Amino acid sequence: MMEHSQNRKQMWVLGISMGLLLGWSGVMMLGASHVWANDDMEDPAWVNYAKVSGVSGNINSIGSDTLNNLMTLWAEGFRKQYPNVKIQIEGKGSSTAPPALIEGTAQLGPMSRKMKGKEIDAFESKFGYKPTAIPVAVDALAVYVNKDNSLQGLTIGQLDAVFSKTRQHGYKENLTRWGQLGLTGRFADMAISIYGRNSASGTYGFFKNVVLENGDYKDEVKEQPGSASVVQGVTEDQAGIGYSGIGYRTSGVHALPLAMKAGQPFVEATYENSTSGKYPLSRYLFVYVNKAPNQSLSPIVREFLKYVYSREGQKVVIKDGYFPISEKIIGKQSEHLK
Repeated sequence: MMEHSQNRKQMWVLGISMGLLLGWSGVMMLGASHVWANDDMEDPAWVNYAKVSGVSGNINSIGSDTLNNLMTLWAEGFRKQYPNVKIQIEGKGSSTAPPALIEGTAQLGPMSRKMKGKEIDAFESKFGYKPTAIPVAVDALAVYVNKDNSLQGLTIGQLDAVFSKTRQHGYKENLTRWGQLGLTGRFADMAISIYGRNSASGTYGFFKNVVLENGDYKDEVKEQPGSASVVQGVTEDQAGIGYSGIGYRTSGVHALPLAMKAGQPFVEATYENSTSGKYPLSRYLFVYVNKAPNQSLSPIVREFLKYVYSREGQKVVIKDGYFPISEKIIGKQSEHLK
């Protein structure tokens, strides 16, 4: 099982590095070689947003909690350009986005994972074409421990053994106490307190797929309704560990460096490591839209997405703690925004 698991992970890493060549079936994009600093994350090729006439009406956004803060910040910036536009945002989980797009209750469907095949099929059965995925930011799904926890890092196999009762990676033992991971003193006999998301969350699904290899979560996982709740739980619980988007990091926790397998160096959740694919839990964040073939998006949706892809919109990504999209990626998406 261990050999099979490692082979699958090696293939997954290859998929990361080939992301641009294979389209959005890849998990990550080819990236920059900079350190994690705001100036270094900004792409000089980004263009400033240019306001246009004829934009009015309402936008509804239903979907990812991970993207909730970003969608709110983008909405605030967009409304400064168009004060008469009204934008409503609901972030209860990525699984709420596809039905909202299908039912027409939302024009924007933010998701922290790609749509599942059955979700795409349901959309296509109604409209006769597939939904359009717009990558809007890059996230390093972080594994957080309390700020007082001195653990230096985890392998994916160890992480699986902490969160899963099936241990698909074949780790030698069930990890239930911090002492099993080398912690001493008062942490040695402390039971690991596990925090996660609920099943409506795209983050829940992404973690289950990549870390648990679609195994089963332990019954002890404390399922939280939102990303911020996971971080808050770990902040208040010295024995806590949980996963959440890098944009939700606070001073009460620290993000553990991760390694694909034992013997490999731990990799931190930085901009450089996430955009190069070195960090094991890097992912795109998407906004899905209903765009019929050979037809333009409505002016309000088109301009909102153009704002997201503008210099102003991508600087919001950096401000919110996530990682921006390069102009190369934006250029590949331009056909959807005509």
